[in-house]
Order: sequence, then structure tokens, then C-alpha cells
Amino acid sequence: MLDIQDIRDRKDELQKVIDFKNKHINLQDFLQLDEQRRSLQKEIDDLKHEQKTAWKQKDFEKASSLKKIIQDKQEQFTTIKKEFDEIHWSIPNFVDKSVPRGKSEDENEIIKTVGKIPEFDFDVKDHQTLWEDLNMIDKEQASKVSGSRFFYLFGDIASLQYALLHYCFSVLTNQSTLQDIIKKNNLTISDKPFTVVVPPSIVSFDTMDKMWRLHPKEDRYCLEEDNQVLIWSAEHSLWPIQMNQTIQEQALPIRYVAYTSSYRREAWTYGKDTRGILRTHEFHKIEMETFCTAETWIEEQNFIVAIQEHLVASLWLPYQLLNKCTWDVWAMNFRWFDINTYMPWQHAYRETHTSDYMSDYQARRLNIKVERKDWTKEYAHMNDATAYAMWRILIAIIENNQQKDGSIRIPDVLIPFMWGKKIIQKSA
Repeated sequence: MLDIQDIRDRKDELQKVIDFKNKHINLQDFLQLDEQRRSLQKEIDDLKHEQKTAWKQKDFEKASSLKKIIQDKQEQFTTIKKEFDEIHWSIPNFVDKSVPRGKSEDENEIIKTVGKIPEFDFDVKDHQTLWEDLNMIDKEQASKVSGSRFFYLFGDIASLQYALLHYCFSVLTNQSTLQDIIKKNNLTISDKPFTVVVPPSIVSFDTMDKMWRLHPKEDRYCLEEDNQVLIWSAEHSLWPIQMNQTIQEQALPIRYVAYTSSYRREAWTYGKDTRGILRTHEFHKIEMETFCTAETWIEEQNFIVAIQEHLVASLWLPYQLLNKCTWDVWAMNFRWFDINTYMPWQHAYRETHTSDYMSDYQARRLNIKVERKDWTKEYAHMNDATAYAMWRILIAIIENNQQKDGSIRIPDVLIPFMWGKKIIQKSA
């Protein structure tokens, strides 16, 4: 959430951001509520001081009468503060001046297009057809076992997913590789490697609500009796890994990477992307999470995006880098980039990566602070980003590298993690 003084000082600017983000909040009404809250708090404090004086002067009648007045004022204050807190927590973050102002996803800015779209001298197949021909996917049996939008993957296609995992970790934990990425992109940033984490896949309602991720509940898999929810991205258990803690400045940046299963009902996507595995109820992701300071956030996010580009380009995949406009930037985000990777069967670039910087917005909600070298404290700044959304990137690899005979060419960087195998083809 935002600092209340920032809201007061920058109310006009913030109201424009609220409108662009399509949030129905009137800041003028909120600030009037804030004034009532502060005025009432002062009244209560003054009355308590007056009551304390009466007790010292042994004016028991006055002290007793003030007690009732104070109780009434406190009840009013509790009601006003509850309304104030609810609105305060729902006010979205500011956005960076570099974020395009827009009111639809059509106003997202394409920063660059990288790689050559492959040309085929045969009819292109979608990933599901390719895998079915290779006998490496079974959606029918999975639907009997688990329901719609589930599947089994077998053999080399399943191995390719694990190869992606090991390759990704080999990049993110290798200081020399990170130095190369920093140098190539002319960045001035720490080359500290990522720490691999195995986080929980279940988070409490309270923690998820603090992160503004509990709702809409209809799209979550909730364990109502236990007040818990299944995560739909590793960020949901990586964000609070420092919750209610103070980080020493010299420990920054802190960089985590985790591979988890994720769960989403896809309640709002009936009839969309039903073929294949682009949109499923369970999916796997590798997520990056970093904690830094206000001075280093720009370079930190630029570094993360550079890592994402490296991870996509090294797989021979054409992609576009997008700067998302205000309408498409989520409430808690200050700046957000997407990478959309080319899917030949759809003749379109589809989202495979996001990189969202949240300033100190989420840290304030989660009470994550940094103690500076001069012993002052402030809230940490946080970045979250996709390393690989496994099945989406698998789709891109398979469709872009399909051969006329139905085999799949394996990108060079993955061959060492596929035991030297260069081609995926149907077993004899």
C-alpha cells in the first residue's frame, strides 16, 4: 500500500493513475475520511489528557463523565478507521513516468521485436498434434483422472521440461553467466547469483490478502476449512519470505528463484485456448523474486528483463518485449514489462514472461524493511518476474522447432540436459 503522506501530497497525480488503472476510488472522499480520522484521534487524545488531569486533581465526577465521552468517540473512531483502512489498502500504486498512459491493452508499447519468424515448407502443426503423433501426451486419460484442462506428458517431452529447469538454474546461479548478461546490456548492478528456494504451495488467506492476491476467490483453489489457498505462482510464497523482517542493507540485493506447481481455475476463460496446454488448471513456473533499495530498482528490473531475454533468445525463439500501459499494469505494480514469444500455429506472439516492479508497495503491506548503514529504516523495493512459464515455453520450443517428419529439434543449450539428444522423435 501507499504511504498516506504520499497520497496527501500527490493526490491529483494519483487520481489520474487510479482512473487509468480502472479503479473506482474517489481520493477526495478518502482524504475527507482521513481528516475525520485524524481530527477524531486528536479529540480522543485531548480528552484522555483532560481525564488524566482530572484523576490527578481527584475530580472523580469529571473523570467518570469523560470516560463515557471517550468510549463514544473511540467507537466512532473504530468505525471510521475501518472504512479508512479498507479504502487505503485498495488504492493502487503510482506508475513510473516511462509507463505508457492508455486505457486498453492495444496501447501497450512494443519496445522491440527480436529473432526471425521461422518459415516452413510444410503445413505447421500445433503442439498437441505433434505430441499426439509422438505418443507423448494423454489428455483423455487425464480428464478421467482429474477433469478437463489436465494432461499427462511422457518421454522426451517430459524430459525437455526438466531440461529447461536445469538449464534455467544453471544460468541464474552462475555468477560468470550473470556477469556476461550485465556486460552485454551495459548495466551497473550487482552480479550476485540467485538462491534456489523450495517454497510452500499453500499460503494462508491472511498472507494472500496482504499481497492483494486472494481475490477473485472464484479463480482460486481455496481450502476454506483451513483458511488457505493454493498458489497460482511461486511469487505468492516468495514475496512473504521476508515478511515482518528487517533486512540489513549490506545483504541486498536478495535474489530468489523457485520452481513450483501453480493452480488457477481459469474461471473467466471459458472456451478460450481449449486445445493444447496453453491454458490449464495446473501449470509449472520458475519465478524470480528480488529485494533491493529505492536507488537500485531501475537497474535491478532492467537486469531481470535482460535475464529473461537471454533465457528466451538462447532457445532460438522469436519474441517481442512490451512496456505495458497503465490500463494493463496491475494495481500494485509501478512498472511492468512482458515478453511475448512467437507461436507458429497461432501465427501470433503470446505472453510467456512478465516482469513487475512494485516499488515499496508490497513491502509496506508485508512489513519488509531495510536497515540502512546509518541505522535508519525504510521499506524494501521488490521485483517479481517469470524465468520460464514451463508449458508456454514448451509450446514455443515445440512449434518453432518442428520438422517435416514430425520430429522436434532440441535447442543447443538444452542438449547437455537431454543426455546429448538433439532430436525428439517417435520411439520405434
